[in-house]
Amino acid sequence: MKLDAKSTIETGKAILGIELGSTRIKAVLIDQENKPIAQGSHTWENQLVNGLWTYSIDAIWSGLQDCYADLRSNVKKLYDTEIETLAAIGVSAMMHGYMPFNEKEEILVPFRTWRNTNTGRAAAELSELFVYNIPLRWSISHLYQAILDNEAHVKDIKFLTTLAGYVHWQITGEKVLGIGDASGMLPIDPTTNNYSAEMVAKFDNLIASKEYSWKLEDILPKVLSAGENAGVLTPEGCKKLDASGHLKAGIPVCPPEGDAGTGMVATNAVKQRTGNVSAGTSSFSMIVLEKELSKPYEMIDMVTTPDGSLVAMVHCNNCTSDLNAWVNLFKEYQELLGIPVDMDELYGKLYNIALTGDTDCGGLLSYNYISGEPVTGLAEGRPLFVRSANDKFNLANFMRAHLYASVGVLKIGNDILFNEEKIKVDRITGHGGLFRTKGVGQRVLAAAINSPISVMETAGEGGAWGIALLGSYLVNKKKGQSLADFLDESVFVSDAGVEVSPTPEDVAGFNTYIESYKAGLPIEEAAVKFK
Repeated sequence: MKLDAKSTIETGKAILGIELGSTRIKAVLIDQENKPIAQGSHTWENQLVNGLWTYSIDAIWSGLQDCYADLRSNVKKLYDTEIETLAAIGVSAMMHGYMPFNEKEEILVPFRTWRNTNTGRAAAELSELFVYNIPLRWSISHLYQAILDNEAHVKDIKFLTTLAGYVHWQITGEKVLGIGDASGMLPIDPTTNNYSAEMVAKFDNLIASKEYSWKLEDILPKVLSAGENAGVLTPEGCKKLDASGHLKAGIPVCPPEGDAGTGMVATNAVKQRTGNVSAGTSSFSMIVLEKELSKPYEMIDMVTTPDGSLVAMVHCNNCTSDLNAWVNLFKEYQELLGIPVDMDELYGKLYNIALTGDTDCGGLLSYNYISGEPVTGLAEGRPLFVRSANDKFNLANFMRAHLYASVGVLKIGNDILFNEEKIKVDRITGHGGLFRTKGVGQRVLAAAINSPISVMETAGEGGAWGIALLGSYLVNKKKGQSLADFLDESVFVSDAGVEVSPTPEDVAGFNTYIESYKAGLPIEEAAVKFK
């Protein structure tokens, strides 16, 4: 029998997902049909402390408590009831970074987030040693950089984890990590679903002369796949989440995951030959592979789905920020004329006029680099709009050039997968701000990567919903049911999304544009140097 939302909460059948994102901590409560019934949130900002981006331990716990209190108060308002117990809980957070702890469970240095780029030497040396692309933001890069810098704390490390792993440990007592998040600490061997034994041995040999008391495997969290037992909420964990004292201990907690993994779950992209693209302030694509790539590529990060399939990730620092800045210029002009502005209408009109432009943007070029862009080798960025005197300069081409620029770098990375590695994909799902105006961002992305793009109604629910679904999988899966089948059969039954396929003309036009874009990169380099 289907319960209404109030009864679901009162009988302890609701499931809680919490995600600690870079600007917001969000909680989502879902019902037995995996649909959101209540939400809570807390806004926070990272701090630059001694040149490194961080969030304090106090900010983590006060933020989590405030987010949970906001959820409780919304449940009270909506359903006039209290959350006493739950069917399951899941915790997710921004991936990678560095949280080392000593024997007394004290953090040894402030949490170093994924934003820090001080790990260049470590990442380069490890990539060469492992013959595997090791990004700057991965935990192993942070650890090795701290060793290279002779930081005193390294000898005292007893446990090293990510933000999701830390919160999970504190509320359950279990030092574990979901395989997707673990794959951003150290590469995973897909045959064992554990850290690569070969790379662990290479790393231990590399640092042997330091004579630390620990070996790498001793300090890393245990790797778990989706649906595996990851412990239960302890009485201490209850107090850390719910300051009001209502929440009861003993609730099962699913393996903690990173935001990339929960994004894959929230877009039903965990099956091999599926993928997703997240396009907002930054953008990244995740393509679930059938086999390993033939060689490592500097612009492609290898991670895994929450159930252990290999994923090729292309991560771009810039996406819609410059595009939004231009739209705001048109907003100011409209206000100057005394016309009231509806931003959805403004975006709709400007995005749709772009579709009437030349497929190659009439020769116009835009570089949307608010910050540096590792994929194209730029440590810093300068937003640039470039044209020659005889290019076709009109509003449609202007807007189209900015839309192309928002996914241009993503195309460069994905061209390697599709053209050089001949990767096959059956479905790619888009989510994020770029797709808010129906059909336009989809059509542009479809042209960029020459693949059909689906957008779902639910894709906006995001990672907190994704980790709640992993909590649901833990307690509701049928015997032997895979995560992909659970999502197909229990979550996305009626939401396959709206699909847009690329047209040959759009694909050819984008290919012409991207060749000019790549040829023009020295203009961007000059802007960084002189402006």
